[in-house]
Amino acid sequence: MRRFQKFAPVLALAILAFAQPAAAQRAAERETYERVPMPAGFQVIGTELEGPVFADARGRTLYTWPRGGQRNGDAGEQQGRPTCDDTKYTETAGLMSPYPAGLELPEVATRPTCVQVWPPVLATADAKPVGKWTVVERKDGGKQWAYDGYALYTSVLDEMPGDTRGGRRARPGGGGNDGGTPRVVAAPPTDIPAQFGIYSVRSGRLLALASGFSVYSYDKDTAAKSDCTGLCLRDWTPVLAGETATAKGDWTIFEREPGVKQWAFRKKPLYTRVADDSARSLEGSDEAGWSNVYTQKEPAYPAGFKVQDSYAGQVLADAQGRTIYIYNCIDDTFDQQGCDHPGAPQAYRLAVCGGGDAARCLATFPYVLAPKDAKSGSRAWTAIAIDPKTGRHAAPGQADALHVWAYRGRPVFTFAGDKKPGQVGADGWGEFHGARNGFKAFSIRDDFKGNAG
Repeated sequence: MRRFQKFAPVLALAILAFAQPAAAQRAAERETYERVPMPAGFQVIGTELEGPVFADARGRTLYTWPRGGQRNGDAGEQQGRPTCDDTKYTETAGLMSPYPAGLELPEVATRPTCVQVWPPVLATADAKPVGKWTVVERKDGGKQWAYDGYALYTSVLDEMPGDTRGGRRARPGGGGNDGGTPRVVAAPPTDIPAQFGIYSVRSGRLLALASGFSVYSYDKDTAAKSDCTGLCLRDWTPVLAGETATAKGDWTIFEREPGVKQWAFRKKPLYTRVADDSARSLEGSDEAGWSNVYTQKEPAYPAGFKVQDSYAGQVLADAQGRTIYIYNCIDDTFDQQGCDHPGAPQAYRLAVCGGGDAARCLATFPYVLAPKDAKSGSRAWTAIAIDPKTGRHAAPGQADALHVWAYRGRPVFTFAGDKKPGQVGADGWGEFHGARNGFKAFSIRDDFKGNAG
């Protein structure tokens, strides 16, 4: 909390610093949103990974915790009923097989409560609802702001305005499942025509039809003329605008032929691909001259990283072609705390990658080292100092600290078992295919294996 307060007075300077020069080039491609009424003290901030999100007066991203089903019950919150409180959980809840309830959690003495990790956005006694913003009552009798019925929180993982390290947007199909019940960013409605949708995938905020099927643009087109005619139309279908559709902002309409109007986004006529048989496909971008369309792209990867083909699809790799892996972890408790970052207990990670042996874990899943002067040009990728013996953040000036790359504040790894570029031997390593406590390859193309980001 204190760290964030230090940055809050210089909110504008912080945003400006990360807008130059790399983000400045993306400024024209920031996703727009629908202006909605908000209570005083709240705002909308554009973020690198999640597009526009709600934030408090100090720029802290707001999150909700929608209820999600797990194997042996539900976790999360129902609308109008906040449950994240100061209860100190010390045992597993038994929500996820094969864990039984009643096992002692690691580092019980220092384990924070839910509200210490997720500070609730409190409301004054005289706060009044505004639009979808309402006030709900907490179990302790206090008042808390909610959006669309779900109680709002901030995250202690967020260090600067625009950070979204506490959670991502809700994925198609909802939360829960094998990966636990995560928190999701609270966001305003997207400002797009009704027949379209926007979906978060690894490569950015993907534009698609409301049905989920991707839309594409063609390099040979101009803002008011389609070059896809004749035989081209066997493979590509223009996205037509209805008679009552109106242009606004990034969205324009041109007459494709007399009486036939077609949508264009940022001066690019839009199409669907006839051969696409699944939603959020990126396969059309493999065709020469054709590209998926994004409201905003994922920030560039740090120097030294590259996209590598593998038998499972395209993955992020280091300079030697070794696949990059992300560690996932949510503990089996009623408050569903994340254990995938250096501030959390490392017992889960050490158990799954080294049988509890830190040295073995370090050898099996080496951290991706970063140069001492490493800079990425974005907040998505940062370089952090790690204590190799504990996996925690290193102390200031610690002699044996490792300087490593982190994505969303979480270290990334390679796998000792990958001997050649393109191998992904640790994809799905761990519990529930790596989603609950384990490792997954950093997939660039999330249209393979049904992985939506």
